[in-house]
Amino acid sequence: MKYRIVIEEDEDGMFVVECPSLPGCVSQGKSREEAVANINDAIVGYIESLKKHDEPIPPAITEDIIEINV
Repeated sequence: MKYRIVIEEDEDGMFVVECPSLPGCVSQGKSREEAVANINDAIVGYIESLKKHDEPIPPAITEDIIEINV
């Protein structure tokens, strides 16, 4: 499975990362790499919990990038 994540650097230099497809699935790290590793673990745990409770797994969000001429 592939899930889109959003990474932002906060005012303290920490990297906060979330997975929009999985509400409340948020993590952080001191570096981008650490944040991505942490959200990977969080996503796996989130999906395992959904399966354990027989809840549906939300589909991944897909996106496209478009170019506009202004």
